[in-house]
Amino acid sequence: MFSRRLWSILAIAVSLAACGTPSRQTLGTAGGAVLGGAAGSAVTNGSTAGTIGGAAVGGVIGHEITKP
Repeated sequence: MFSRRLWSILAIAVSLAACGTPSRQTLGTAGGAVLGGAAGSAVTNGSTAGTIGGAAVGGVIGHEITKP
């Protein structure tokens, strides 16, 4: 189940990234959200709340790291 969720998140991120030329900060936010969601899912044994929480935290961290 973890693998299926990860592939779904990755497919959504890739499809959104193909909509135009995103800024470095947008890519950082999206990448952080994908990695955070995967980490949250792994840590909480596939919990939906853990995945969403991890994606939110990862998105914020990715956003802050790539600030100009």
